[in-house]
Amino acid sequence: MEHDGSNASLSRRAALQLGLGGLGGMLPGFASAQAAWPTKAVTLVVGYPPGGQTDFAGRVLTAGMQTSLGQGVVIDNKPGVNGNIATDYIAKSPPDGYRLLVGNGSNMVLNPHTYRNTTVADPLKLTPIGLLLTSSLMLVVPANLPVKTVEEFIAWVKAEDKAGKTVDYASGGPGSLVQTTMELFRERIGKPKMSHVPYKGSSPAMIDLIAGRIPCMFDASSVVAPMLKSGQLKALMSTGAKRVPAFPDVPTAKERGIKDFEIISFIGLYGPAGLPADIVKKVNTAMNTAIKDPAIQKTIAERGDDAGGGTPEQLAAMTRDYYKLLGEVVKNNDIRAE
Repeated sequence: MEHDGSNASLSRRAALQLGLGGLGGMLPGFASAQAAWPTKAVTLVVGYPPGGQTDFAGRVLTAGMQTSLGQGVVIDNKPGVNGNIATDYIAKSPPDGYRLLVGNGSNMVLNPHTYRNTTVADPLKLTPIGLLLTSSLMLVVPANLPVKTVEEFIAWVKAEDKAGKTVDYASGGPGSLVQTTMELFRERIGKPKMSHVPYKGSSPAMIDLIAGRIPCMFDASSVVAPMLKSGQLKALMSTGAKRVPAFPDVPTAKERGIKDFEIISFIGLYGPAGLPADIVKKVNTAMNTAIKDPAIQKTIAERGDDAGGGTPEQLAAMTRDYYKLLGEVVKNNDIRAE
């Protein structure tokens, strides 16, 4: 999952429940707009710079969605504070369907736990619309690291710990999904000592990983795919329920006997709280229609991602489940973004 490397301090309102906003009703003043919606272009706001996974998830669907909606669909990048700026912007936008958020697991479910002194609006009050794509995470190491399997890697980490040494691991920034995943992995293998080395984004972390200056990292399969295909890195396992189609030889954590370690990077579409049900339905239908296009499916799969789809309720459940799971990992390991 991407991380913009910013540690600016914002603060949030406490929230413990995910609401479906206006899925069951309509706000006063939006009745006429809802009936004709959309009458102008729809903006998908991305809280990260162009070129990353979240940006791709929005851009790959714009053409298909605008065909279904009969209006333009444009991307507006508002990077900053690991997606918090974009989240806050959408939370404060009118619920008329013309500004929607392309949100990921960081700004939707991790940030409320890792940014502890912020005023950013609560992301869990946004209206879930639908899942855009998912990506398994992969445990990757430099090509020259003398381990071939995850079992050998675990044995090496434990041996280093026993010898009084600590294995470093990289991430694209403090409080990221990458850091949280490694800490959960460390819990699952008996808590050997490992040290987090945060970078300002995945790209500089990958440079040091390839060079062997740091020995390991988790990241989304689509992020590490180019380095795996070029032989600069090797993958020891993936974290999804099934193997990544682009890398069928890489086993899952479950296949390697690591229990309760199924975790994915996910990106979904969300609207402001109170988004009328008819608009939610129209956007969800347009999204699903675009995702079912064979060309879109191929483009997503070639990157190492899995196409999303489904209902607002399914995205709501995924968001809620990951909020709970990752929140526990953050608390257990005192993970902070500030």
